[in-house]
Amino acid sequence: MQLADTARIGIVTVSDRASRGEYEDRGGPAVGEWLHRALRSPWQPVTRLVPDEPEQVEAALRELCDVERCCLVVTTGGTGPALRDITPEATEAVCDKILDGFGEQMRAVSLRYVPTAILSRQTAGIRGNSLVINLPGNPKAIAECLEAVFPAVPCCIDLIEGPFLETDPAVVAAFRPR
Repeated sequence: MQLADTARIGIVTVSDRASRGEYEDRGGPAVGEWLHRALRSPWQPVTRLVPDEPEQVEAALRELCDVERCCLVVTTGGTGPALRDITPEATEAVCDKILDGFGEQMRAVSLRYVPTAILSRQTAGIRGNSLVINLPGNPKAIAECLEAVFPAVPCCIDLIEGPFLETDPAVVAAFRPR
């Protein structure tokens, strides 16, 4: 049972191997662990594990935004240049607005650690009252990218009329213009 003031946050792992049970999903749990540290306000995870199939990724995003009413949906995996990496395309297909700054910031931060960050195609967008953010699949990169963009997430969710998200400033300080 969900309390009225509990934010719902979707976490979607996009991975052929993990969806077949051949590989342990480390990306989804890494997102959840980071959010548990970063958020002070109550929230409930709604998780999905799907293969790198455009229709299945799009369906999971639509369900989490439209049916589950998640204010935030974070994907992990499928953002590279490999032929089966289709998460950004699926995200763009279901979103009403694309927020290019999220991907730009994540790549800029990731370039401090690895030169292959320029191959990353993360993006973000808005679908109704939901913010969708694509993250890489590597747990270390997930934390680096969330730390880079999450200061703007609570303000964005305010602007799309979602629930008030309070962060732990020791992990990440939310920025809200006065």
